[in-house]
Amino acid sequence: MATDIPNAFADLHRAVREAVGIRLFTVSVLDKAARLSRRAYTSHPTEYPVTGTKPMGDDGWSRMVIDGGRTFVANRTAEFAPYFPDHPLINALGCHSAVNIPVKDGGQVVGTVNLLDVEGYFTPDRLARIEALVTSHRPALLAAIRAVKL
Repeated sequence: MATDIPNAFADLHRAVREAVGIRLFTVSVLDKAARLSRRAYTSHPTEYPVTGTKPMGDDGWSRMVIDGGRTFVANRTAEFAPYFPDHPLINALGCHSAVNIPVKDGGQVVGTVNLLDVEGYFTPDRLARIEALVTSHRPALLAAIRAVKL
């Protein structure tokens, strides 16, 4: 049976929203050949359409999340602004904290689950709950990520 890409991502979004609430939720798929991160799912299609891309950089965020496979947590705009040039739009949507959770396939990061909310939102408890949900949805996430046309 083919994976329903929008539903796999929407299922995780719904689970996160029910568990901890969330203002902005996206899933990005890495296109390493093109050196781009491509948005594959969004809770805000007007501001962050699925056609959106960002260049893959060589900065602290990329080294942590893409190269290191570690979750990025920033509970204040000042902590993510150096890496997110769109931080004024993020702030305009009422979001002042961000989390990016890498999704790995065979040890390689193939995508990220991206969450944004009010300042200070990502407490250790909320983060643990979100990461557990990403882990529990990993098989469907990977299938959906693999199905995204790059």
